[in-house]
Amino acid sequence: MKVLLVEDDASLREGMGELIAEQAEVREAASVAQALEALQEERFSLVVTDLRIGDKGEGGRIILEAARQRLQPVAIVSAATAEEVVKVLRPHEPDAVLAKPFQIEDILGLVERFVTLRQQVEKAAERVPPGEGWTEVAAGVRMLEEPDGCQWVRMAPGVRHGRPVYRGRAGMVVVEGSLEVEGERRTGHQYFYLAAGPREVRTHEGCLAVSMALRG
Repeated sequence: MKVLLVEDDASLREGMGELIAEQAEVREAASVAQALEALQEERFSLVVTDLRIGDKGEGGRIILEAARQRLQPVAIVSAATAEEVVKVLRPHEPDAVLAKPFQIEDILGLVERFVTLRQQVEKAAERVPPGEGWTEVAAGVRMLEEPDGCQWVRMAPGVRHGRPVYRGRAGMVVVEGSLEVEGERRTGHQYFYLAAGPREVRTHEGCLAVSMALRG
C-alpha cells in the first residue's frame, strides 16, 4: 500500500514521510506538477497534500480534483480555518483535514484509518458472499449488507445506476467483472475509493463488488 505525500517544505516533508512510512510505502512530491504526475502513474491508498502548495496557493484544490478523478482519497494539511479550507476547495470536499500544528498521533491515526479501510475491504473480497439475503434495489441491481459492515452489490451486464453503495465515504473492490465510475474503469480485485455525494456507476459485462464505509 502506498501514500502520496505532497509538501513543498523539504524538512516538513521529510518528517511527515518518516512517520507515514511506519504504516505504508511513501511517494513524495514537492510540487503540484510532481503530484499530478504521480497520480497518473500509480494508485494510492491515500493522498496527503498541503492546502496552499503552489505559486497561487491553490495547489491543494488542483490535487484534490485530480485524485477524485482517479478515485483516490485525499487528506488536506492546513493551518487555515475551516471556512478558508472550504473556500479554497469549493466545490470539492476533502476526506479528512489534518490541522497544523499537529501531533505525531494525529498523522499516524489519519493514515491508519485509510490503510485499515483498504485492508478490510481487500480481505472481504477474498471470500465468497452469502447466497441468501440479497435485496433487489433496482432493475439488474442486487445488494446485501452484512453485520460486519460489508456491503455487496451485484449488477447485471449493461446496467447503470445512481451509485448503489454507501452515500458517505467508502472503499470498494471489484471482485468479478468490471465497474465504471465517472469514466474510471475498475476490473477484478482492484481497490478504489468513493467520496461522499451522488455518483453514477455502470457495468458493461456485469460485476460483483464489495465495499465498506470509512469510519471516524
